[in-house]
Amino acid sequence: MYKRVESEIAGRTLSLEIGKMAKQSDGTVLVQYGETMVLVTVVASREEKKGIDFFPLTVDYQEMTYAAGKIPGGFFKREGRPSEKEILTSRLIDRPIRPLFPKDFFCETQIIATVLSVDQDNDPDILSIIGASAALSISDIPFNGPIAGIKVGRIDNELVLNPTYSELDNSDLNLVIIGNKDSIIVVGGEAKAISEDAILEALFFGHDSLHNILNLQQELQDFTGTVKREIKAREKNDLLAQKTRDATLDKIKDAIKITKKIERRRKVDEILNNALEQLLPEFEGKEGEIKKFIEEEERESIRNMVIKEKIRMDGRGFEDIRPISCEVGLLPRTHGSALFTRGETQALVVTTLGTSNDEQRIDSLMEETSKSFMLHYNFAPFCVGEVKFLRGPSRREIGHGSLAERALAPVLPDSEEFPYTIRIVSEIMESNGSSSMASVCGASLSLMDAGVPIRTPVAGIAMGLFKEGDEVAIITDILGDEDHAGDMDFKVVGNTEGITALQMDIKVEGITREIVKAALNQAKKGRLFILEEMDNEIKESRDDISVYAPRIVSIQINPEKIAEVIGPRGKVIKGIIEETGAKIEVQDS
Repeated sequence: MYKRVESEIAGRTLSLEIGKMAKQSDGTVLVQYGETMVLVTVVASREEKKGIDFFPLTVDYQEMTYAAGKIPGGFFKREGRPSEKEILTSRLIDRPIRPLFPKDFFCETQIIATVLSVDQDNDPDILSIIGASAALSISDIPFNGPIAGIKVGRIDNELVLNPTYSELDNSDLNLVIIGNKDSIIVVGGEAKAISEDAILEALFFGHDSLHNILNLQQELQDFTGTVKREIKAREKNDLLAQKTRDATLDKIKDAIKITKKIERRRKVDEILNNALEQLLPEFEGKEGEIKKFIEEEERESIRNMVIKEKIRMDGRGFEDIRPISCEVGLLPRTHGSALFTRGETQALVVTTLGTSNDEQRIDSLMEETSKSFMLHYNFAPFCVGEVKFLRGPSRREIGHGSLAERALAPVLPDSEEFPYTIRIVSEIMESNGSSSMASVCGASLSLMDAGVPIRTPVAGIAMGLFKEGDEVAIITDILGDEDHAGDMDFKVVGNTEGITALQMDIKVEGITREIVKAALNQAKKGRLFILEEMDNEIKESRDDISVYAPRIVSIQINPEKIAEVIGPRGKVIKGIIEETGAKIEVQDS
């Protein structure tokens, strides 16, 4: 059953095609924009996975090098472990899709987006989001879609839809906006210190542009007429739910007011253990259900406190920020270091300077490039009092590091001014919400301690939202439990001039322009407060780099004198290298 639909988006044709490839999946869509093509497939098992209380969804985005007419480098001439770009795009597909499955759907589900062809203009990540939604929409997998994504840039103060790679070079904004017909769901991107009003305009300009893409998906869905599977809801034991509530609700309400995270979690665990001891003789084998009921009570109690009682878990006002402390230069042999603490969230951030030999080589679909600025985020289990095996960085760690990296990039000096490779590592020492934003603040301090002449420091703040009907509460500097119980996680980073990066995940519909505007303005107030606190520790970058950092000195030599500098058979320059240990790099000018 073949069908192709298309529409013009930003002067280029976007097409969705079904019925040609991968017909044994539950849903397959081939998405094309320009000469970039992505095949997206979705498959869900027919049987529910037993013994779990979460939705087992896997999302994989993979770039095939043949898509750009290339052969993989290295000894193994085939695609290997996913690149950072592939991991970040997988997360970008996952974040808006995951909340749109029914809560009682527990069948293992896999989404695979495969880049088959790529031109030099159009990024396949947006096509992958559209394809994932379209494939789910035409399948029998239950899904509350469709959704669509689009990119928004700004060139000479004019907003541009789906800017090409070359256009992004001249853009001071690069936003990905994902939403449905009613509201925005996910936002991510970076900016060159532009105002809250400009960001707000870009967000809703992008959302208004999604309708044609959503209509294409609806046309495909109407054509296939696929009936969604019936979901067998897990039976709820109302008697057990009520007895759990009677035994624990008042205690849970008291426990969530304990300000210290570890003490609060231990108290909730104690309430759970007592409930299990009391109820299991009558309800044998129902440990999972009792735990789930208590989790629901905890979430409900937190929401009622905020929305009805106007009280936060730790007693703060809605716009209050937890106590902040900053310290720089605490690691003597590193090139720059900072410890940033906000409440029970703490980041130890270290800056290391290197030469051009330390740049990261990236063999992407577009071209082989080098990267002279890296920010890596590590989230060890001890930071939340847990015991786990240490493995490689998780997708979450890579995502948080990327957000912080994008936030800092606009304020770094040009390579001509500061010809160093910069690596920042954020080690999370404690976590109770907003650890990625603590990494941004700590990174700014660490860069200044290292003597990197950044244009301005930047700071980040995480905003939350609780919404019940017409009642709305926007809260600043959210705790981990507030994030879990709330309806929005909105991270905003910037300096005194404007925003440099943002990331927003919304769990409910009905987020209006007024709500987003209020959140942005409240975030600005919080950001400026944090910048003042950072300024009290270090106001500007140190005058010089660490004595332990490599020293790069640039000199210009008259071309007629080059032979004298080199000397016969390189004798002069060889002597300089042996005496100083210097590394010589020659650059054409």
